[in-house]
Amino acid sequence: MLGLSRWIDALNVRIGKLAAWAIVAAVIVSTLNAIVRKLFGTSSNAWLEMQWYLFGAVFMLCAAWTLKDNEHIRIDIVSSRLSKRGRDLVDVFGHLFFLLPFVAVMIWLSIPFFVNSFNSGEVSTNAGGLLIWPAKGLILLGFILLGLQWLSELIKRILILSGRLEDTGGAGGHHAAAESEAERLVAELAGEPAKAAFEADPTSGPKPEPVSKPARKP
Repeated sequence: MLGLSRWIDALNVRIGKLAAWAIVAAVIVSTLNAIVRKLFGTSSNAWLEMQWYLFGAVFMLCAAWTLKDNEHIRIDIVSSRLSKRGRDLVDVFGHLFFLLPFVAVMIWLSIPFFVNSFNSGEVSTNAGGLLIWPAKGLILLGFILLGLQWLSELIKRILILSGRLEDTGGAGGHHAAAESEAERLVAELAGEPAKAAFEADPTSGPKPEPVSKPARKP
């Protein structure tokens, strides 16, 4: 099972890193479209829809990679005060009773959504628009990859709880920053703004008064 989990992780990381380049492509398409529109006073709906498709590809194909790296932003004041085992149990519960049903429903609905569009050769209703079924296929593919990553995360959490796997992950950058900000806000609401500021930056605390030297006798 651990081997399967590692294979899924590697797959989603590779797909995510490849899909991330779509951001660069979207910037280039957007820039060229703006230049052509300003210089020549013309444009095309195909260019506009291409930008939407590229951003959609990043969102759908990088979601599983984001889950793998624990980079989804979540501010949970209760969870941050639980023990490591308590947080792992919360993750297992959330994966089983929230993420799994959501992914399963979306895959179930996305299959006919994509198949019907593909069989009919659906095209955008905008003049000069693109085919629609590739974009709908991205939705289905994205949720399939997210479902695979759900399985991988569940395997790892169960092995960690059973003591057969060391948790070498930890919170990601955005995740950690969000939790730190939540703790700071809670401290301020509790009437401890000075303490929270000092813990965030020890150099911001009160400075000691300078000690004046006694005057020398003549």
